Amino acid sequence: PCHVSFTACIIQLFLFIALISTKCTLLASMAYDRYVAICRPLHYPLLMRPQVCLGLAMTSWLGGLLVSVVKTSCIASLSYCGPNILNHFFCDVSPLLNLSCTHVALTELVDFISAVVIFCGSLLVVLASYAAIGRTMLRMPSAATRRKALSTCASHLLVVGTFYAVVLFMYSHPSRINSTDLSKVLSVVYTVVTPMCSPVIYCLRNREVHTALQKTL
Repeated sequence: PCHVSFTACIIQLFLFIALISTKCTLLASMAYDRYVAICRPLHYPLLMRPQVCLGLAMTSWLGGLLVSVVKTSCIASLSYCGPNILNHFFCDVSPLLNLSCTHVALTELVDFISAVVIFCGSLLVVLASYAAIGRTMLRMPSAATRRKALSTCASHLLVVGTFYAVVLFMYSHPSRINSTDLSKVLSVVYTVVTPMCSPVIYCLRNREVHTALQKTL
C-alpha cells in the first residue's frame, strides 16, 4: 500500500481531471483541423491560421482547468470520516466519492454535467467532423486522392477511437461485469497506455520514421 495525504490526493485528482478534460477538447480541435484540411482546403490558411490554432489550444486548456477546479472543489469539500483506504491506482472521482460519509448527490450532478459538456460535446464535434470528411471522400474523383485524404486523418482517428472506446467502456460497461479490478485496469489503459501510444501512432505518418524503421528492420 502507498500512503498519500489528502492534499496530495486532491492535487493528483485536479491534475488528472484537467489533463483528461483538456485532451478531450484538444482531440475535438484536431478533428476540426482535419475537417478544414480535407473539406475546405482552399480556406485552410485562413480558417486555421496561427492565431486560430493558438486560440483553440488556449480554450482547450482553460476549459480543462475550469472543469477541474469545479469538480475538485466539490470533491474536496466533502467530509471523509470513515475508511481511508482507496482501492485504486490513483485518486479518481468514483473511489473518492465512495469514501465520503456525506451526501454526494450534488457532486455527482456536477460530475455528470461536466462529463456531458466536455466528453459528449467533444465527441459530437469529432463525429460531425469525420462524418463531413467521409462525405467529402466519397465525392473525390480518384482513389489516390481518397488515400491521401485518409492518410491525413488516419492517425488522429486511431487515437480518438482508442481513447473514446476505453473511456466509454470504462463508464458504461454492464453492471454484471462491474469489478474494481476491471476499473483499475481500464484506468491504467486510458491514463498510461493510451498517452504512450499516441506519439507512436502520430510518428508513423512521418516519412523519416518510415525510413528509419525500414533500415532497422
